Amino acid sequence: MLNSKPSTRASSPTSPPPIISAISSLKFPFKLTKDQTEAVDAWITNGYKGSIIYSTGTGKTEIAFECAKRACEALLHTEGNNVSDINNNSFNILFLVPRIVLVQQNINRLTRYGIPQERIGAYFGERKEVREITISTYQSTISNLDLINNSDMIIFDEVHLVSDTATTLRKVFDFVTAADPKKPLLGLTATIDEQDPKYNTILSLLPPVRRYMIKDAVKDKRLARPVVIPIKVDLTYNEKKIYDECSAKIRNISMYLNTSDPKSISSLLRTGGRTAGLARAWFANVKERKNLINCAKNKLLAAVDIIATKHSSERIMVFSETIESIQKLKEMLRQNKGIESMLIESKLKSTERQKILAQWGKEFFPLLSVHTLEIGYDVPEVRVAIILATSSNMNQIVQRIGRTIRKTERKDTALIYTIYLSETHDASTLKMVRKATDVDTREHENKDKKNRRTISVSGNNDNLDRYC
Repeated sequence: MLNSKPSTRASSPTSPPPIISAISSLKFPFKLTKDQTEAVDAWITNGYKGSIIYSTGTGKTEIAFECAKRACEALLHTEGNNVSDINNNSFNILFLVPRIVLVQQNINRLTRYGIPQERIGAYFGERKEVREITISTYQSTISNLDLINNSDMIIFDEVHLVSDTATTLRKVFDFVTAADPKKPLLGLTATIDEQDPKYNTILSLLPPVRRYMIKDAVKDKRLARPVVIPIKVDLTYNEKKIYDECSAKIRNISMYLNTSDPKSISSLLRTGGRTAGLARAWFANVKERKNLINCAKNKLLAAVDIIATKHSSERIMVFSETIESIQKLKEMLRQNKGIESMLIESKLKSTERQKILAQWGKEFFPLLSVHTLEIGYDVPEVRVAIILATSSNMNQIVQRIGRTIRKTERKDTALIYTIYLSETHDASTLKMVRKATDVDTREHENKDKKNRRTISVSGNNDNLDRYC
């Protein structure tokens, strides 16, 4: 076990000078907040292992760097510790991230905080730099397990992605558990469902040691207050007809197969015959219904209306589930209102994405995203988001909200428009948005009833003016 108290042993006059590890050079140009230092202390108290569940925008990365510095100092100064036992007479840190763009983002932060760039490595694709602090993607590390074996500490960014259902990514844990049990391990995430069995491995290996959710950060004035604005719309007559037909087919097939679980139905695809055919039909109808919901005309028109009438000259983020729906929205903005917008999706190169972000708020104002900007990306200041509902992933919802609630001198509140379809499962997404922001559902239900006739696509939106 590491000892957090420095050794009092006097050094010999002939002893070599003390080793200065890379992470020991860490120096923030600010003071960590009380909640951040408490998170570091909680992790150390738990034996240098565990997960820190902190809302987006509250400094998880800085907490991780400080944890690494404290772990290094404890290891180098443990009474009786032989520093030659430390790999390469240094403290090797492996920082795992889910996406390539986050590698350089973390390198930039480390250099801003005083770490010499020559002691930071990037390991992914064609870049294979293994240094004292190595930032790598999960996928690249799985291909080179020596990164794990040669590290003195591992940091798992967005650790919720390494769930038991992520069959490839979770291999990282298989090798970590087989390595040195004393190795410091730190998980970072904005949210994780501790009741969901797919997170059992994470919760066992990296139990939560400190939580600081949106409601806590808003109360402490660390984040802007999120205001959830529900916009309820209906399917068109033809859309409703297709939706009902798909739903009926899905129910009938589920009854015949005696299951509605996607995993179970997927396994039936290999059985052949009528059963496999019904399983294929089940997935086809689910896909058609999902596409219908994502591209629903009134949902897209509502987004156009919000952008054109409320935020035509203000940065605004729009999150949707599919490329098709966001492309339709882009075209509707141009054709209906003459409003230019830009789309960011995963296939864009880093240089193209950075160019778009640099132009945002100057040459265009609506930024349309399909998942890409949800995890970890640093984006310019924005206080308005439109969520075209249909997501059942709480992690995803929290990340989306987190893009808008970072506190600035000019921003005390953030507007979260949630557009949802009546008589569909969209309403469950609205409930999750409210849960993520800790809003009193009953209060909003009363507001919904009061304003229902005014928050429609074509209606008068004057009741929303108090938010804008």
